Amino acid sequence: MPDSSFLDWPFFDDGHREFAGALEAWAADRLAHVSHEDVDATCRLLVRGLGAAGWLAAAVADDAATLDVRRICLAREILARHSGLADFAFAMQGLGTASIALFGAPALRARVLPEARAGTRIAAFALSEPDAGSDVAAITTTAARVPGGWRIDGLKTWISNGGIADHYVVFARSGEAPGAKGLSAFLVEADTPGLHIAERIEVIAPHPLATLHFDNCVVPDAHLLGVAGEGFKVAMTTLDIFRPSAGAAALGFARRALDAAVERATSRKMFGGVLADLQLTQAKLADMALDVDTSALLVYRAAWTRDVGKRRITREAAMAKLHATEAAQRVADAAVQMFGGLGVASGNVAEQLYREVRALRIYEGASEVQKLIIARQMLGSR
Repeated sequence: MPDSSFLDWPFFDDGHREFAGALEAWAADRLAHVSHEDVDATCRLLVRGLGAAGWLAAAVADDAATLDVRRICLAREILARHSGLADFAFAMQGLGTASIALFGAPALRARVLPEARAGTRIAAFALSEPDAGSDVAAITTTAARVPGGWRIDGLKTWISNGGIADHYVVFARSGEAPGAKGLSAFLVEADTPGLHIAERIEVIAPHPLATLHFDNCVVPDAHLLGVAGEGFKVAMTTLDIFRPSAGAAALGFARRALDAAVERATSRKMFGGVLADLQLTQAKLADMALDVDTSALLVYRAAWTRDVGKRRITREAAMAKLHATEAAQRVADAAVQMFGGLGVASGNVAEQLYREVRALRIYEGASEVQKLIIARQMLGSR
């Protein structure tokens, strides 16, 4: 049974504890054997399963008032510990709908959000480009006004759920001002003429990923999210919410790696005893446990601050994501080392976790960018 003592921390109320217990039981029953042979089909099934069981209600909020970041983080930690693809399916439903919930017109929210919450509509978030990832202000995809709507042209890449999504939240340069002040956000249905899947991308921890090509792709005015020229605000507000949850997913992977390492250390025969008898092993386990707890504190501090303080958490979110993802890589690497040769054998739990963790240090703002954000927040407050 995984450690759940952190649920007693004052960050949570009884509703969060009940939610975590119920999801843990569901995940243990349903996610023991998640197939990776056809990740597109598996992710579709996971989205439907999460929706049918009601778990996507935590990811897909109706509006800012119903957004509970602590619940999102708890869900991602629990799901990631059981299955990286289940965490991915849950997270993308949230990331691909939060901009709509926070900035979409009422009619758009009423049409899109219930389907996404039920798992019958797969969502995606299309921000990155070949030359614009961490530097959002460098976006070159364009959105030009046309009668009754907007024409979008350009490329988006590294788009999770690319190729299986039913809609994409797309950020494009609408030209109201230079740099970050000249971007807008749009909902683009996957079957919109002019939107094509340019290529599918294979990565070390497989999940649906693609490059999107927009060529004379026209969307109606009603699909504009927020105000024209405020796309950067839409993107950053959304990422403030989901950066702590990326840290929570890393925390889930790290807890699983620590549990596996403890089991290995206490059962592996070595030098007339077991691996855990060695002081070097004990020191490493202590380092791993410290990384797990500090990550949890930062993740749930950020989520609590957003939920209870009702304010932007740019600094707290960046700290949570930076520390938790870097720490998870250290914990996963230590687990691989404890497993020895088995740790690099395909299919071993330590090997799987090592691959799963690695991308978290890059997407939704690489670790180096998180450091810049933290420093700028500190300098800007002086």
